[in-house]
Amino acid sequence: MPPIVLINAVGLTPRLLPHAPRLSALAKRGWLADMPEALPAVTCTAQATILTGQPVSQHGIVANGWLFRDTKEVRFWQQSNALIQAEPIYTTAKKRATARGKAFTCAKLFWWFNQGADVAYSITPKPWYGVDGNKAFDVTGSPPEYLESLKKQLGSFPFPSFWGPMAGLPSTSWIANSAAKMLSDFQPNLTLVYLPHLDYEPQRRGPSSCDMAKLTRELDDACAPLLDAANAIGAEVWVVSEYGHCDVDTPVYLNRVLRQSGLLTVRMGPFGEQLDLFDSRSFAVCDHQLAHVYVKYAADIERVREQLIATAGVAEVLCGEARAKYQLEHDRSGEIIVLSKPNAWFAYPFWLDDAVAPDYARAVAIHNKPGFDPCELFFDPKFRLPKLHAGRRLIQKKLGFRTIFDLVPLDARIVKGSHGLAASDPLDRPILIGQGHNPGGSVPMTAVKDLLLNALELGV
Repeated sequence: MPPIVLINAVGLTPRLLPHAPRLSALAKRGWLADMPEALPAVTCTAQATILTGQPVSQHGIVANGWLFRDTKEVRFWQQSNALIQAEPIYTTAKKRATARGKAFTCAKLFWWFNQGADVAYSITPKPWYGVDGNKAFDVTGSPPEYLESLKKQLGSFPFPSFWGPMAGLPSTSWIANSAAKMLSDFQPNLTLVYLPHLDYEPQRRGPSSCDMAKLTRELDDACAPLLDAANAIGAEVWVVSEYGHCDVDTPVYLNRVLRQSGLLTVRMGPFGEQLDLFDSRSFAVCDHQLAHVYVKYAADIERVREQLIATAGVAEVLCGEARAKYQLEHDRSGEIIVLSKPNAWFAYPFWLDDAVAPDYARAVAIHNKPGFDPCELFFDPKFRLPKLHAGRRLIQKKLGFRTIFDLVPLDARIVKGSHGLAASDPLDRPILIGQGHNPGGSVPMTAVKDLLLNALELGV
């Protein structure tokens, strides 16, 4: 059973690959294919599709976040492996290996749905949350004593560079170095590594306004220690990605449309307006260029559909069984699925006046917002010295004051890049680099699991 390292280089496309000499060399030794996107073309959906080999309608990860109907809460970026409703590759591989009298181990580094996953080794971001509202950045994983040793060797994970206004290369470099160390120390049969470097600047500025060649070379350089470690143990290296990015210039506020139509309800309180998910007749959970619109009463569906289809920037509105067009006919999906035009994206805000925006709106608060917010990648331009302002807030927090890191802008027009739709050109699709048998042509994301199992000599 040859060891395999699967690098998830999010944002890498066939168009960008020539700027990555190391990863290009892998493709020349093996084979290269593009992968048509699973919709929505977002991280959690793509990863679940790759891991399970099933469409969204089967694995149930309908976006990066959705409405949990039993509690009426919108939750984004959940980590529980139990949320995946189809069997991931590490579970299938372990079952098949055991049935054949073989051992199988998997390492999972920063891929989502990591907690509770049936893997031997793992690292995933997991801050500590105090009862007083304080938060301490950290990672968790297994074996825990090994993780503590790893942090002493590499330093603490640079959490601010993983997401937020300072997101950039250091987080990718740390993940690659930790994966190289884990690969050398344990030699797992399958190592899953998520490297996010290409997911930041293209969202901030749009790919046309970025030096994509430079960013891709930086990603390639960060891969060097991992590739060296794989070569040292004779492991094959495969590469996947989740989506490519596109330029956008139009934020679309679906929740404001629904509110102005009398369908969305808010509560005003001491921390600004809050979305009332129990009383609202309809609201949108926005995730880049696709939104799940939940409708409380079936009698309202046609009214909501008419409001949405008339909204500038909306390209497609699908209700009920029509959602099967994108294999999104799942209980977690909204009653209505909305897709944006290629130059547009869906912003989550529901308030009509920034003076009453909820307190979380101006903070990096991925678990509080009822939608994805790429504005978190920016410092608010109103701050002439934003890092000085952040430092002041940090001092206040360390002195025991309750404070908010209010650094995030509210004007969504600052965002110039997005993803979520199918690419119009195969050169801008996600990438797949494999070794051994070449399947030829484009390869669907649902095929990756079986290709890897066959390469691990654990096919059916």
